[in-house]
Amino acid sequence: MQTPVSKSPQLSSIASFLKLESTGGIILIATSLLAMICANSFLAPWYQLLLDTPVEIRIGALEIAKPLLLWINDGLMAIFFFLIGLELKRELLEGELSDPRNIILPGVGAVGGMLVPALIYILLNKGDATALQGWAIPAATDIAFALGILALLGPRVPTSLKVFLTSLAIFDDIGAIVIIAAFYTDGISVSALFIVAICLPLLFILNRRNVLSFSPYVLIGIVMWVAMLKSGVHATLAGVLLAVFIPIRSKKNADFSPLKKLEHDLHGVVAFFVLPVFAFVNAGIDIRDMSMEQVVHGVPMGIALGLFAGKKIGIFGLCWLAIKTKLTKLPSGMTWSSLYGTAALCGVGFTMSLFIGSLAFEETGVNLLFDERMGIIIGSIASGIVGYVLLRAALPAAHGK
Repeated sequence: MQTPVSKSPQLSSIASFLKLESTGGIILIATSLLAMICANSFLAPWYQLLLDTPVEIRIGALEIAKPLLLWINDGLMAIFFFLIGLELKRELLEGELSDPRNIILPGVGAVGGMLVPALIYILLNKGDATALQGWAIPAATDIAFALGILALLGPRVPTSLKVFLTSLAIFDDIGAIVIIAAFYTDGISVSALFIVAICLPLLFILNRRNVLSFSPYVLIGIVMWVAMLKSGVHATLAGVLLAVFIPIRSKKNADFSPLKKLEHDLHGVVAFFVLPVFAFVNAGIDIRDMSMEQVVHGVPMGIALGLFAGKKIGIFGLCWLAIKTKLTKLPSGMTWSSLYGTAALCGVGFTMSLFIGSLAFEETGVNLLFDERMGIIIGSIASGIVGYVLLRAALPAAHGK
C-alpha cells in the first residue's frame, strides 16, 4: 500500500488555478453557444439591440461615448489584459519561466504557432489589402478554452503537459500584446500619450515605495486607460502596463505578495464574468442565410486553416526541430503524440482571435465581421475536436494508470 504524497502549497495553487481556468473554459463554451442561439432565433433583434446600446460617460469636456459592445471590448478586456500582465510578471520573476531551461520549448512553440498561421492567412489573401489586415487573427490561442477541453480528459493529463500548454499560452499572450501595440494603432494623439507618460513614473514611485494599497494603482490605471483610449493606442494595453508596477513582495512581510493576492482575486472575475461576457457579445453570428461561397473565400478560410493546420505545423514543427537539434528536450510525461495533440488544441483561438479580429478591420470601412467570426468558429471547433481526440488516444500511453 502506497503512502499518499502530500502536495506542496505551490503545486496546490497551480492545481487550483488550472481547475479555475478549466471551469472558466467550460462556461465560455456555454456562453458562446448561447450567443449563437440568440443570433439565430427570434431573439436576434434583441441580441443586436443589446450590442448597440449606447453608453456614454461625460465629465466636463471629456466624453466617452460607445456602444455596449465596444465598452466590453475596450473596457472589460483591459481587466483581462491586466490579469495577463500580472501572470507574466509572476511567471518571469518566480514561476516556471524564471528558469531559462523552461522557456525554450514553449517559447519556440509559440513563435511557430504565431508565424505559420499568419503565413497561411497571408498566402490565401495576398492581393487583397483590406483582408490582409487580419493576418494576426489566427496567431492567437485561447488558454481558457484549451484548458476547458483538456479538463474533459480528467486525471490522465500529466502536469508537464498542462505546464507546457500554459507556458506556451503566456508567450502567445506576449506576442498578442506586441502585435496589438505595433500593428493595430492609428491616429496617434501625442497629448494623450503625454498623459500616459506622466502616469508611468507615478506608478514607478508607488512600486519603489512598496505601496501595498491597490487604490492609488487603480486610480492611476483608470486615468491611463482613458488616455490610451484617446491616444489611438489600444486601451487594453493600459492593463498590461499597470500590472508591471504592482509589487510582487511586501518589504515588511516577505510571505505576503500583493501581486499574487490581486491575481488570485481577479481570476474568478475574469474566468466567470469578463471572458464569458466578451464571448457572449462577440460570438453571436447569424448563419441562417449563410452560403458556401461565404465560407470558402480568403478571410474565413485563411483564419480557419491558420488555426487548424497552421498551429499544428508551426508548434509541433518548431518544437520537433528544437528537440532534434538538442536545443531543448521533450518534457517528462509527454510523448511526440501528446505534443502533437497539444499543438492541435492550441488552434482554439476563440476569445483572443475574436479580440484581435475586432481590431483588425475596425478602420478599414469594410464590414468583415461575418467572415472573421465564421473562420474563428470553424477553426476553433475543428481544432478543439481534433486536439481532444488526439490527446485522448495519446495520453493513456503517456500517463497510464
